[in-house]
Amino acid sequence: MGGLAQETVNKLLNFDQKLDIGLLDNVVAAMYASTGQEQKMAQEVLTTLKEHPDSWTKVDTILEFSSNQQTKYYALQILESVIKTRWKVLPRNQCEGIKKYIVGLIIKTSSSPELMEKEKTYLNKLNLILVSILKREWPKNWESFIPDIIGASKTNESLCQNNMVILKLLSEEVFDFSSGQMTQTKAKHLKDSMCSQFSEVFTLCQYVMDNSNNAALVGATLDTLLKFLNWIPLGYIFETKLIQTLILKFMTVPMFRNVSMKCLTEIAGVTVPHYDEKFIALFTETMTQLETMLPVETNIKDAYKAGNDQEQNFIQNLAMFFCAFLKEHGALMEKQASHEPLLKSLHYLLLISEVDDTEISKICLEYWNALAADLYRESPFSSTASPLFMSRPANATDRKSTRLNSSHL
Repeated sequence: MGGLAQETVNKLLNFDQKLDIGLLDNVVAAMYASTGQEQKMAQEVLTTLKEHPDSWTKVDTILEFSSNQQTKYYALQILESVIKTRWKVLPRNQCEGIKKYIVGLIIKTSSSPELMEKEKTYLNKLNLILVSILKREWPKNWESFIPDIIGASKTNESLCQNNMVILKLLSEEVFDFSSGQMTQTKAKHLKDSMCSQFSEVFTLCQYVMDNSNNAALVGATLDTLLKFLNWIPLGYIFETKLIQTLILKFMTVPMFRNVSMKCLTEIAGVTVPHYDEKFIALFTETMTQLETMLPVETNIKDAYKAGNDQEQNFIQNLAMFFCAFLKEHGALMEKQASHEPLLKSLHYLLLISEVDDTEISKICLEYWNALAADLYRESPFSSTASPLFMSRPANATDRKSTRLNSSHL
């Protein structure tokens, strides 16, 4: 940069004249490429510019004319800071202008798969900024947001893919990260709004899963669905064909099996009456599909060692599914006429327990510990007799023998 002379600094911070984008690009480049005093001065200039109360008014110019991706990212940081700290004091027309501008940028950047991939980091920042606006504007000042995003999603597959990402980020902000970041009243209002307007969103997700051949779009939809599953009304899970779609259509496809298994694990962890038949079907159908993917005689320990990241993740996700389902619904499966699916699941879990991985060991050990404690509560050993020579107490239930027999598979 050849030295940041004071007059250059003054020129950049003079808001009475047009912003020199080339000079700003040079300062940003100095911030990332130089060292020592020059880098320190560049940092001071950028910080001062960012903290200027009118700096956000230059963001559109920077984004349009800068040729430096890092400068564009810096401009978005300015805008993000304004949204987080000064949104409520901005005039309404300026708030509306920023909303329309960000939406326009997102549509432009996600209008084609090639551009979306090329500008991935930039687009992700735009998405986060939009969600930051939504937390302050929706639904009171942006009632049409859900219909708007659903309508836009029907016009273009890559746009739909990015809209799924936005919906996922919004779900995370409202249901996962809201604690401590917004008032309880505000968080409840957003949650109620998400639930009341979810029907259209679910219809879009279902349409994509049923009809799209675009792998990236289907993957984004399944990722988004995973975030929805811990809060959506239960009817969407148990009174639609969602569970069958996950098991029969996506679980056996290598690129979708991990997110499908995570979705099924989320569903398996639900404890609610009236849906016993659905849980039984979920488990038996999953076991049927699993046996075609990973035959029960597979040496899972060796398969894990030789597997790639996705294959190893699948074995870990499988362990989490078994442990979640058996913990909540194991007793239900024990009451069924056929114990074969249950016994095979325990056999799979034994094989997975042999895998040389700390996280997987923790997952399995937590379940085996709970099972052992449960069995002991049902039929505790006498304090006087040796456990090795004790016969089974007369009042011990068939539940115990069912689960103990699994160890002989």
